Amino acid sequence: MATIGLAGIGTGAATLAYALWEAHQFTLRSVRVPVLAPGSRPVRVLQLTDLHLTPTQQDKMAWVRSLSELDPDFVILTGDLLGHMDSVPYLAKTLEPLNGVPGVFVFGSNDYWSPKSVNPFKYFAKNREPKMSTRRLPTDELESELLNAGWQSLNNTRGRMRVLGNSIDMRGVNDPHIRLDRYDDVAGPFDPDASLRLAVTHAPYLRVLDPMAADGANLIIAGHTHGGQVCVPGYGALVTNCDLDTSRAKGASQWGASTALHVSAGIGTSPYAPFRFCCRPEATMLTLVASPIGGDDSFTPSPPVEADSLRTLTR
Repeated sequence: MATIGLAGIGTGAATLAYALWEAHQFTLRSVRVPVLAPGSRPVRVLQLTDLHLTPTQQDKMAWVRSLSELDPDFVILTGDLLGHMDSVPYLAKTLEPLNGVPGVFVFGSNDYWSPKSVNPFKYFAKNREPKMSTRRLPTDELESELLNAGWQSLNNTRGRMRVLGNSIDMRGVNDPHIRLDRYDDVAGPFDPDASLRLAVTHAPYLRVLDPMAADGANLIIAGHTHGGQVCVPGYGALVTNCDLDTSRAKGASQWGASTALHVSAGIGTSPYAPFRFCCRPEATMLTLVASPIGGDDSFTPSPPVEADSLRTLTR
């Protein structure tokens, strides 16, 4: 029995060591999404989410900075960017190479409140109400930095933009996970003549996904789930930390009749749970292309690209 117990302890220690290592194996995923109006020029969209950045995470900062080499046309930040009270200057420096690229952002709970330790089994509870830390993060400073970088806030706001000649009608919500979303403030039909009808949220709760799709969004971008963070080989995510089903914890899928949903597994973790298992940290390059007329309109994922191979995806 003692031998079995020691073997179990050894296996557990090895698994934890691997999960701590995997949390630093940054990966770029790419996917082709046919959502633009026929005849539109392709647009390369870099989605960054759930950095949970702390001042000591030099490897993460360097990797995110290197993503500018991909020369994206558009940047979408889907929240939970901060992991520490002093992170804003480090985040600004990390994102600096992307300054001036057209982009938008929404916030998550960890752009308002410091992370806190949570019993991991609570994530399995249905209808769980999150309990926030009592320590406020410098949200105003964060927003100022992002606006100064040239990016538009979509927190319960609409917006319009042109990218490579494509007109984008867009809207977003503040974080549904802590009930800051006010979709009624931005509800209504999208412009049917826009090249892209874009909706953005941090947490992909059904109460925002459904009306976004019903109003005519043809692309919804979200983060929050961490892809499940700890996944079972051959099965996938066990939780999403919201009411989205686990089969959609990361990646592209169809939402309703004519809407593409993309959920990123994100780049970071809570400082109190700095591990991932079978769910590598990721950024995503979405190549938006024109919808075919009467052709195949399926999503086309590309193989993941490890941190030391980024240059293979440049134009």
